[in-house]
Amino acid sequence: MNRPVLLVIAHGSRDPRHSATVQALVRRAGALRPGLRVETAFLDFNLPSVPGVLDRLAADGVRDVVALPLLLTRAFHAKADIPAVLRQAPPSLRIRQAEVLGPSPLLIEAVERRLYEAGLAPGDKSTTGVVLASAGSTDPEAIAVIAETARELRRTGWCSVRPAFASASLPRTEDAVRALRAEPGVRRVAVAPYVIAPGRLPERIAAGATGADVLADVLGPSRELAALLVERYDGARAASLPVAHTA
Repeated sequence: MNRPVLLVIAHGSRDPRHSATVQALVRRAGALRPGLRVETAFLDFNLPSVPGVLDRLAADGVRDVVALPLLLTRAFHAKADIPAVLRQAPPSLRIRQAEVLGPSPLLIEAVERRLYEAGLAPGDKSTTGVVLASAGSTDPEAIAVIAETARELRRTGWCSVRPAFASASLPRTEDAVRALRAEPGVRRVAVAPYVIAPGRLPERIAAGATGADVLADVLGPSRELAALLVERYDGARAASLPVAHTA
């Protein structure tokens, strides 16, 4: 039986590094599952567009698609934008929308990888405070997930972890850095961008991290994220998730 095509849907950005990072991540995920057809599409700013890829898949005779939102939380894009565009797909396509990436232990591992790559070591955990800096959202569910992710990261042994947001929510990165400086036992402060690819909001996070000792890189095409894409794909195939479009 043919496997469904994996269609990874990213938001898109005017920053060319964003699409390059997304494509690198998707290639790495595809390499984990030889023979699986993997496609990338963007909601805005970049090509190919989601409708364009869906039309091409239908023209190629594809019948089953797993649409995977390249999002860390289940906010407006996952709840509204992506389902809306998938409902406009050619009627020959049967589409299942996979779960968003977060929360997941693999994301915690990816954050820690970036912190270690930035110069920290496991032995630094007990004296280091971490700002988990995300893009931000007005969706309470998304904010709650970021807060829980910060708690999960703290449970791995860091002295303290505080969430922060580049937009839409508070506190900002610089406020969380200052708050960590005042906490007992915190000897150094690190900022971990909880975003997938470079762009305007990660730049805001970096600007707010000037008072920190360490600034980690974005999550990017890490092996943990690549494995998570495949995990979400498998989950959508196995579960009775809502079908976004049925012939």
